[in-house]
Amino acid sequence: MLIDTHCHLDAPEFDADRAAVLAASRAAGVAMIVVPAVQAADFDAVRALAGAHRDVGYALGIHPMFVDRAADADLARLRAALSAARGDPRLQAVGEIGLDYFVPGLDRERQRQFYVAQLRLAAEFDLPVLLHVRRAVDHVLRELRRVRVPGGIAHAFNGSEQQAGIFLDLGLALGFGGAMTFERATRIRGLAARLPPEAHVLETDAPYMAPAWLGRARNTPAELPRIAGVFAGLRGVERDEAVRVTGDNARRVLPRLGALIAAGGG
Repeated sequence: MLIDTHCHLDAPEFDADRAAVLAASRAAGVAMIVVPAVQAADFDAVRALAGAHRDVGYALGIHPMFVDRAADADLARLRAALSAARGDPRLQAVGEIGLDYFVPGLDRERQRQFYVAQLRLAAEFDLPVLLHVRRAVDHVLRELRRVRVPGGIAHAFNGSEQQAGIFLDLGLALGFGGAMTFERATRIRGLAARLPPEAHVLETDAPYMAPAWLGRARNTPAELPRIAGVFAGLRGVERDEAVRVTGDNARRVLPRLGALIAAGGG
């Protein structure tokens, strides 16, 4: 099953043609899409988007690039939203959460406080996490060792093989998408090729992280089949096999996907 485990379908870049984007995704063979929130103001929107489409799940969280503008009360809003959605099969994870040490000027200590608080909420509600780990893999892992959560995904992974192994040992998978399609991305492509089969899930991060063939054009979930083809080529397997394995991995680390599929999605 072809699953886009990370797609910002609620982004304003899709406001003009979201229905057409979804139709093109389905026509391309994408069976499921997971849409993470990035701030408390988005919680209702991603929940409504998933509620309107059988093949869309959602996650709730506060992105590290948004914590500087977030209020402390937003963590209480997140807890209330997670509590209200306990029985909702469309809710897949707490995310997108984590740390970003790439963007200059972000308050790292405030990022850490929000990240740890959201890990604790994931543990409390027995939910996996969708992690943002840009230039901060070791610090993300340090907190993840302290607050154990039931799995999840390290989105857009670009760490070392050793760091990848730690995520796997903690029950997470690693997200691979558009960055992997650039020939100069030798480390990411090497990880795609060498890590064990249970390591990988596929994602687009649309409308961001466009694959090589799009240039500066907007990314969409309809690019996932071609991304899967690149991944299969790097691993030396048929595309159908790559889709099967990564789909199985996604359902393993996001167990509520199974409930969503059984409820009529996918």
